[in-house]
Amino acid sequence: MDGLLGRRNETSRLQILLDDARRSRGGAVLVRGEPGIGKSALMAHLAESASGFLTMRASGAEFETELPYSALHQLCLPVLAHLDVLPAPHRKALRIAFGMETGTPDLFLASAATLGLLLEHDQPLLCLIDDAQWLDHASARALAFVARRVTAERVAMVFAAREGLHELDHLPKVDVQPLSEPEARALLAREIRAPLDERVRDRVLAEARGNPLALLELARTAGLTGMAGGFDMPAPAAAERSFRARLEGLSPQVRLLLIVAAAEPVGDPGLLWRAAALLGVEETAAQDVPLVEFGTRVRFVHPLARSAVYRAATESQRRRAHSALALVSDPLADPDRVAWHRARASVGPDEDVAAALAESASRAQARGGVAAAAAFLERSAALTLEPGLRIERVLAAVEAKMSAGDFDAAAELLSTLEPDDPRVDLLRGQISFARFRGGNLPTDHLLSAAAKLTDKEPADARTIYVDAIEMGMQTGSLATVLEAARTAPPAPDLPRSADIILDGMVALADRGHQAAAELLRPVVADSGDQAWTRWPTLGFLLAVELWDADAAHDIAVRCTASGRESGSFHMLPIGLAMLATVTAYTGDFGAAKEMISEEEAIAEATGAAPIVYPRLHLAALHGRREEAEELFSRVGPNMTLSVQYATAVLNNGLADYPAAMHAAAQAVATGDLGVVGQALPELVEAAVRCGHEQTARSALAALTERTSAGGQPWGLGIEAYARALVYEDEDAYQQAISLLDSTTMAIYCGRAHLIYGEWLRRQGRRRDARTELRHAHELLSGLGAEAFAARAANELRATGEHARGRSSSASDILTVQEVHIARLVSDGATSKEVAAKLFLSPRTVDAHLRNIFRKLAITSRRQLRDLPAIR
Repeated sequence: MDGLLGRRNETSRLQILLDDARRSRGGAVLVRGEPGIGKSALMAHLAESASGFLTMRASGAEFETELPYSALHQLCLPVLAHLDVLPAPHRKALRIAFGMETGTPDLFLASAATLGLLLEHDQPLLCLIDDAQWLDHASARALAFVARRVTAERVAMVFAAREGLHELDHLPKVDVQPLSEPEARALLAREIRAPLDERVRDRVLAEARGNPLALLELARTAGLTGMAGGFDMPAPAAAERSFRARLEGLSPQVRLLLIVAAAEPVGDPGLLWRAAALLGVEETAAQDVPLVEFGTRVRFVHPLARSAVYRAATESQRRRAHSALALVSDPLADPDRVAWHRARASVGPDEDVAAALAESASRAQARGGVAAAAAFLERSAALTLEPGLRIERVLAAVEAKMSAGDFDAAAELLSTLEPDDPRVDLLRGQISFARFRGGNLPTDHLLSAAAKLTDKEPADARTIYVDAIEMGMQTGSLATVLEAARTAPPAPDLPRSADIILDGMVALADRGHQAAAELLRPVVADSGDQAWTRWPTLGFLLAVELWDADAAHDIAVRCTASGRESGSFHMLPIGLAMLATVTAYTGDFGAAKEMISEEEAIAEATGAAPIVYPRLHLAALHGRREEAEELFSRVGPNMTLSVQYATAVLNNGLADYPAAMHAAAQAVATGDLGVVGQALPELVEAAVRCGHEQTARSALAALTERTSAGGQPWGLGIEAYARALVYEDEDAYQQAISLLDSTTMAIYCGRAHLIYGEWLRRQGRRRDARTELRHAHELLSGLGAEAFAARAANELRATGEHARGRSSSASDILTVQEVHIARLVSDGATSKEVAAKLFLSPRTVDAHLRNIFRKLAITSRRQLRDLPAIR
């Protein structure tokens, strides 16, 4: 595969990609280089050498980036006949994405459906995606998703782009460099065989800078005469300029036909000829048209050719072409393209077109095309004359751009509005939060909005203060927010949940836990309150602060369910992370791992960073030092607090009390909501074991303030065993066990039995100690809390009794993802169903299953279903 001049390295790498795909080791690469450097030629050459492959093509287009899923639709056209073999939700998501059905899909369900669709064939598959820098946002994300998941498939994907593309940054790169001077000289000689003046040749080679298309188009356009006289062509614009040169001398009809072809994004010959006829272009004009191939689809000979034709046209010519295409497009089947063409045909403000674009934005958003919605709304605002309506459409466009992750464009668009509008401050705050890197606090914008609304809209002002509180917890600026919140307008006579939360948070800062708990307990206990849909993180942390285990669990469940129902890949990971954490402390490590695996699958699919704190908690509770500390060392500085708390739990389990005390003291010193309370009992235990009596008593006093305010069995039980540790009070030990036995928090219950048993042994009461320690060992080892169980086993040996060994649980020897797959399969899920849930291919699921069978020493799915240890 070395027929291209000077491209041996590039073609060799692409050949390896093909060979690997034939052997079910698929992959994807990003071919990068300036315009005309030879990316399209490499892809064409690859397609010629891909014998036995089904080749599928798509291309981004500079003038189509607003149209959601347009490139993905192009790619999937050859295999759409296989739609019916997909699971119903996947089939529906793709049909909606491609405008074949109405409804609201989510991007990643459509992406998983694309993966399934591309794998429904017997041949190896080659996907060629040219001009990827102009892919619409939805297609780019879907194709990036697929590219991550073909490593176990007979699929090769090649993306070509002028520069890097955020969605494709993870791919291996093939950088196409300019030809060397000897290679460029050889190419020029191959194209122009007649002798050339050496000085002219040198100038041409110098100005082409090794760009093959520039050289080839120059030869085709200028000819021998032009070459002999020299040619001014600064690269890389030379190739496009050369394409423009080939338009000179064409008849007006032929040029108009080319302009219509460049303006029509689908490549539909029916649309092209109907629009051309409307403009008075005869079909015979197609006989002499350069740069375009007419067939079942209309295709330009090179992406730059289309761009050159469109850019060479006058504004008036482009408007005429779009106007004709709008008239011949089906307003019922394709209303968005009609609106898009009408917008490009508009000269000035036009409310009818603006309204149509706003409707297109709504449809695009419903199909998951948030980037398209943003583009439609931005253009709609530009065509809107009425000031108030224009502001609304600009604000909607900003929100859509934020949803698409285009925060720079959102900020630029927002700058066109008057800064005194509080909604502008709100959006600025959200943009700043999304881009927060430790500079100006994003909460400042929210506090500014709240201050502006205080007199006119006090209820809205109070709601925004709660927004700022939740944001402040995540940016380390909670104290600043609460200082400002003290100036909030008073709550109404019939306060809403938002009002109670705001007053409760201010009371917590000013008057302590008892005063705050009186306000907050009822609203926190009501996990169905709509407030926790808007502020799930705040609700969860308040439940933990009040030691309300049921509320923490229920708010996490509600957040998870809301994320699933809405298809929100922002809300669902938050819910799963919270639920995994609570579930770990109930002792169901297998279920916690399943939730962590799903959250990580979503993060990997969406390109987001995984939410790591549930893994930290689980590692600490497992108690495997090397494994836990390796995980702790990998997390970023923003997770320092979670690492400190997890380190305290880990080292208390391992009986390394000085290390536990140091870590717990650091966590307590932060004063952070939802964390200090949890760290205090770790500090009490470690301080008691280290002989730091005053530290233990101070920590106990702070813990008692929190748990008594909450009044919940979980907190009261923990306070009782902390008090027992400090004062060696047997009644307190027994009270702790009684209280914690009534909760779902099995880990803490096991720890209460453990410390009671340890105290009894030191009192010389061996028989009583054995009863408690045996119970603690059985409970903690059964849950998988290995370090705490080992403490119980050591204490039992000191009483003269040996703890029975625990047979390892399946979830102990499997990875988080393997646990998830095993549990799904044991419930009867097929490989396809597991693949759909975890955004994998069925072949990848089967590979994981083989590892699971090997680790568990079994050979079939049936044995897996009969294995109780997997639950």
